[in-house]
Amino acid sequence: MMSLRELYQEMIIDHGKSPRNFGTLALANHRQAGHNPLCGDKLMIYVLEKEGLVEDVRFEGAGCAISMASASLMTEAIKGKELAAIDQLFTHFHELVTQGIEPETSIGKLAVLAGVAAYPVRVKCATLAWHTLNAALKNESQPVSTE
Repeated sequence: MMSLRELYQEMIIDHGKSPRNFGTLALANHRQAGHNPLCGDKLMIYVLEKEGLVEDVRFEGAGCAISMASASLMTEAIKGKELAAIDQLFTHFHELVTQGIEPETSIGKLAVLAGVAAYPVRVKCATLAWHTLNAALKNESQPVSTE
């Protein structure tokens, strides 16, 4: 029988190799680039947001399995959600991967990245997509860098 840890690793590898919502989004009204110079992860996030609701989100880029899986899982988690709910989800996710704090509410498949908290150098890989998303939604002009 597969352990929970093995299941999580398998899901990360699956999302890393076959990321969901990968590609451009021509109708995006928010977009932003993100870069993690430490391991070379580069992302571009595209968001179609209307009246405070993320109707669609996509990303493209290249990087390590953690950054690709995190971006893939993030896009699945936020599509169809209101901005306030996304902000709360990010807070819970960030606390989980930076401090190992389990959220009181379910964060769904994002929980597979909980093990990142034990490897501080990987936190930047796991959070790059989220920081890039936040910058995109705020229409920030400068690309996101984890350094």
